[in-house]
Amino acid sequence: MNTNRIMIIGTSHVAKESKDKIKKAFAEFMPDIIGVELDRQRYYALMNNVKSNLSIMDIKTLGVTGFLFAVIGKFVQKKIGDVVGMNPGEEMLLGANLAKNNKLLLALIDQDVRVTLKNLSKKVKFSEKLKMVGDLFLAPFQKQEKMSFDLNKVPKKELINKLMGLMKNRYPGFYNALVEDRNKYMAKKLFVLLRDNPDKKIMAIVGAGHEEGMYKHLDMLIASNPI
Repeated sequence: MNTNRIMIIGTSHVAKESKDKIKKAFAEFMPDIIGVELDRQRYYALMNNVKSNLSIMDIKTLGVTGFLFAVIGKFVQKKIGDVVGMNPGEEMLLGANLAKNNKLLLALIDQDVRVTLKNLSKKVKFSEKLKMVGDLFLAPFQKQEKMSFDLNKVPKKELINKLMGLMKNRYPGFYNALVEDRNKYMAKKLFVLLRDNPDKKIMAIVGAGHEEGMYKHLDMLIASNPI
């Protein structure tokens, strides 16, 4: 990248190490703007400790796949958070509070969660859903390559890249809706912030699975539209 005004920090949403990583980066990089992987709806819920209240009626808006993913994802993150002693989203809350307490601009850079969930319902084909269900049922009986990692720490980049590659090849619809589309969206948001704030440094806090892809798309945007 041809600018040193941007730092993207890849975190794990339930790893305690994430908060230490953010604090260290903040102290060393001294950003003027902090971007977080949140949209307005999730930001409000985090800041006000509002629990999401999905109901069966939301299926009409989000689609079956998007609705089920939201329900299951929330349940899994909560269970993992209970194990490691950290609520999902605490690292994003930390970023938001660092901006607020230091009188910095806070940027909500993620795509509207409702759009993401709708895209899941649209982009994930029935055959891919069957494949995922089959994989879940057969997993205990198949010999799998072991990939161990500490839930309290942010996974190494090598492991993240491997998992992203597996997801992209095995479940392309899920990958595109959950990862690639949002990489492009968030990279564009950061590009606009860089362009419109030429004298400011920006620190973005995102899930580790987005970091490399966002840098790639941001590089492409800058190459096409030099800042």
